Amino acid sequence: MGFSDLHKQGRIKQNDLSEFEELFKSYYNPLCNYVYSIVKDKDQSEEIVQEFFYNYWKNRKEISIKLSLKAYIYRSVRNSAIRYLQHKQIEQKYLNNLHSEDLVTSPSLTMEYSEMNEVVESTLSQLPERCRQIFELSRYNGLKYHEIADLLSISVKTVEADMSKALFTFRQNLGKLGINTH
Repeated sequence: MGFSDLHKQGRIKQNDLSEFEELFKSYYNPLCNYVYSIVKDKDQSEEIVQEFFYNYWKNRKEISIKLSLKAYIYRSVRNSAIRYLQHKQIEQKYLNNLHSEDLVTSPSLTMEYSEMNEVVESTLSQLPERCRQIFELSRYNGLKYHEIADLLSISVKTVEADMSKALFTFRQNLGKLGINTH
């Protein structure tokens, strides 16, 4: 990390609000434009950027930046934008399934579908963030492991390990409903 970034990060960690405000002012509009290019929603773009700066300030003492501060900021908002799009995609699939008359034909099927959906949502929320993100990119977006590794700047082995953890957790939780997952 360059001296300027290191200096800024150090001052912000020491509660220098003016340094944080300067960082906010210099990055806010470019970040909103960057996020907009991903999510295509102006209000949501601003919300993602504002949430990043809120979390950055709140967690400033724990954050350890290995690359440049700029790279950290852009990667963070990009990941948030991707998570937002994934969530929107999941919502859309859920709504499509909800409107599908042949999917839910009886009260018992409705209850089973609802229980299974609750288990899936609960399991997703239990997973560590990167593990959940990898699972969603694979299962909901259809990305291959090497594509996920490239997107998240991690190794394919890390993707494989996190997918194994996610699938194991799903098997355990769905098994509790009596659903055979093998």
